[in-house]
Amino acid sequence: MIYDRQVIAYKNYFLDFYEELPENVQAKIEWTLNLIRVTRQVPEKYFKHLEGTKGLYEIRVEASSNIYRIFSFFDKGNLIVLGNAFQKKTQKTPKQELEKAIKIMEEYKNEIADSQIPK
Repeated sequence: MIYDRQVIAYKNYFLDFYEELPENVQAKIEWTLNLIRVTRQVPEKYFKHLEGTKGLYEIRVEASSNIYRIFSFFDKGNLIVLGNAFQKKTQKTPKQELEKAIKIMEEYKNEIADSQIPK
């Protein structure tokens, strides 16, 4: 199978959340992440840029009657980096989750920049 994108989790932000979920939700998340890997133009229902942010995306997963969101961003063109995730319980994305996602993205970019400075 040819992948258009690679998906990685940064540190344990996403993985800690993921491991606490029931198997059926984990399976739906895996299905959605695979869709994002192999589909050239992913429908907004599953993957959407967050307006008002510089490069932050939201992966959207529905399992049963629950809605989950995974914040992510691009690196090196086709590499998608997963940050924090949460179960959505209100119409609006909680401000603290959005702020956390922005901090994670900045932390990642700073770490990458630092690793490219010759020692």
